[in-house]
Amino acid sequence: MSIPVAVSLPLAEREFISVHDLFRVGIGPSSSHTVGPLRAAKAFVSALSDAELTTVSSVECTLFGSLGSTGVGHGTPDAVLAGLAGHEVEHVVRDDVVAVRERADTEGRLMLDGRHDIEIDAGWLIFAPRELKPRHPNALTLIARDSTGAVVAEETYYSIGGGFVEQESAPASARAGDAHDATPRVPYPHDTAAELLRLCRANGLTIAQLARANEEALRTPDESSTALRRIWHAMNACIDAGLETRGTLPGGLNVPRRAAAMAGQLRDIDAAHTRDCTLEWLQAYAIAVNEENAAGGRVVTAPTNGAAGIIPAVLRYALDVLPITDRDAAAEDFLLVAGAMGALIKNNASISGAEAGCQGEVGSAASMAAAGFTHLLGGSNEQIENAAEIAMEHSLGLTCDPVAGLVQLPCIERNAIGAGKAVAAARMAMHGDGTHLISFDTVVATMRQTGDDMSRKYKETSEGGLAVNYVEC
Repeated sequence: MSIPVAVSLPLAEREFISVHDLFRVGIGPSSSHTVGPLRAAKAFVSALSDAELTTVSSVECTLFGSLGSTGVGHGTPDAVLAGLAGHEVEHVVRDDVVAVRERADTEGRLMLDGRHDIEIDAGWLIFAPRELKPRHPNALTLIARDSTGAVVAEETYYSIGGGFVEQESAPASARAGDAHDATPRVPYPHDTAAELLRLCRANGLTIAQLARANEEALRTPDESSTALRRIWHAMNACIDAGLETRGTLPGGLNVPRRAAAMAGQLRDIDAAHTRDCTLEWLQAYAIAVNEENAAGGRVVTAPTNGAAGIIPAVLRYALDVLPITDRDAAAEDFLLVAGAMGALIKNNASISGAEAGCQGEVGSAASMAAAGFTHLLGGSNEQIENAAEIAMEHSLGLTCDPVAGLVQLPCIERNAIGAGKAVAAARMAMHGDGTHLISFDTVVATMRQTGDDMSRKYKETSEGGLAVNYVEC
């Protein structure tokens, strides 16, 4: 049986994905179902001229495919309303979203883009879970009408994972809400991990150094460093918030938060010096982030919200256990290496649960985290690639089956296990010299093919797996 090989588009047809695109500060519970639709709705109203906007009397949104199947559980309607109100995902907080929804519910009013007040009723939202648009399973169409019912503007958007959005009337590379050129020139363009390693060898660079050089083609070194540190500090703040917050997660499953209680137990054990708890802290960090995400809190998409706990947990774990003096500099390098591998996954496969299943979310995050941790362990470029390959290889086939369409069961625990997988993959790779039979590119291609072959019911629709075998009492 032949081993599948990665198939790459020509460089001219590919886009450079910045680490700042992969890691975005936003809100939970889903990058595909919350962040993406909010960005799409914001882009839709922002594109309206003042003259057009003042003629708008009503808006209509249709959620197709996976957005239609699990949009309610993932907060999609509220996210669309927040975007239509003009909120930007980088700055919006949970209370902003709640305020927009409550005004719509109680007053039947919506302030479009903060510029024009309209009436809104329950008929504004239409679910079409069985209707699939051609480009991606996550699709939504927004229509603005005047008082006669005539269309003022209409656009379809695709939420393709990780908060990335494509507009149907624009090229696939055009992402709604992105300010910079979708295909900027960078000094070291590459499509595959094999090309990445070749460029590193030819130029005497580590993966972190090459990734930094590419990032600094888009912004100054100080701007890039500041942005990376902002990402890390947001991740760390999310961990801390999750470790301190108790209660029950919203959504109706009555899932209790566990991270705070777990942290309290671990602090007692640490104080007593009875055993090493570092790996349990790793799990607590991941659970903390994903509980914040499930509650609609501020998280960093890494590379998705459903898998947002893995990279922060592994990075904080690394800073806990390794002799690192400059923590911020180490965090920058970790994120650069993780981002370099994540960009390859996104370009050659998918980070969307609706498209590839959970292998595209938790598998991608574990692979990225393994790469970043291996770098901090002092691993070579080849060992980094090997670690990323191991973590992804052993995530192949992982299905997306959120119970009740909520990013709670099994998603929160799955992040904790994914973080442990990343650490194990990195440490395993460090015992070799980077030479291995199955390449990262091959595993990414296999993940893409597995996602294509996977039944739709196992891809974020809540129609298979634990989502149907768990019986609510």
